Amino acid sequence: MTREEVAPVILSASRSTDIPAFYAKWFFDRLAEGYCVWTNPFNQQKMYVSFRQCKVIVFWTKNPKPILPYLHELDERGIHYYFQMTLNDYEQEGFEPNVPALEERIDTFRQLSEMIGHERVIWRFDPLICTSELTPRMLLARMEKIGNRLKGYTDKLVFSFVDVKAYRKVQNNLVKETHWFTKENVQQAEMNVAQQLEIGEGLAKLREAWKRAGWNLTLATCAEEIDLSRYGIEHNRCIDGELMERLFSEDKELVYYLHTGKWPEPDLFGNIPAIPDKRKDLKDRGQRKACGCMVSKDIGMYNSCHHFCVYCYANTSREAVLKRFPSG
Repeated sequence: MTREEVAPVILSASRSTDIPAFYAKWFFDRLAEGYCVWTNPFNQQKMYVSFRQCKVIVFWTKNPKPILPYLHELDERGIHYYFQMTLNDYEQEGFEPNVPALEERIDTFRQLSEMIGHERVIWRFDPLICTSELTPRMLLARMEKIGNRLKGYTDKLVFSFVDVKAYRKVQNNLVKETHWFTKENVQQAEMNVAQQLEIGEGLAKLREAWKRAGWNLTLATCAEEIDLSRYGIEHNRCIDGELMERLFSEDKELVYYLHTGKWPEPDLFGNIPAIPDKRKDLKDRGQRKACGCMVSKDIGMYNSCHHFCVYCYANTSREAVLKRFPSG
């Protein structure tokens, strides 16, 4: 029996679930075995993902605390990594019912940054959601409050606007799991253009205040069509080859791959080919048009995250998660 196998250079762990929070032991058990099995959410076909060529892992999480004791294993294996850590404040609204308390998450963010370096922990406030009471101005105030605690612990803030219209399951969960929305008004959770511009302008002012305090923070949107460049806000690349090259420049095999998309073949003396100056376009065509990520292999599974965030596109419902994974 044949089976499909891939050996990616870059792993995404994961857009589909919070592996660091709920499946850290599983991940490192699979790393020790050398592979994991990924199930395609659309056709349920299984794919074997080998770690033999893995050079970089990008972790996505709201709570990296459970994975911290394992990170030394990646260092020992020579596998590079960085974190996208979502740190929102929706405690009053109950949008993230199973994440740790905000203060604990801030402390964990700082602990992770001290362990691996501030340039390897990216702060995400993602997504931005409006209610009848939660206005853009209030969201900016919450972002300022968190940012004041993260000065010096990160170099970048990435944000996005909730996408309700495109996901029926998001609409259903916002209505079912909160008291803020009904079927009639649920699409008001999305910001209109004026509100998005208000966020952009407000964040630019916050960045300038933080800069005067000695903190140079880059601002970027994630997979958003709107152009906020007038406020000095760029389009992000969460799986970011330029960041990888900057952070891990001593790894010449990785740098060669980031420029060519190919695994280098050493000559008879073990030397890898010269790294071309020009970069090949390695955009991940499987992501949304506005997504700037380069190619990677995501190893997460839908309907497996126990944060139960009401805006999540990867969970159909709380019941669907508990049916498959009774405990995280």
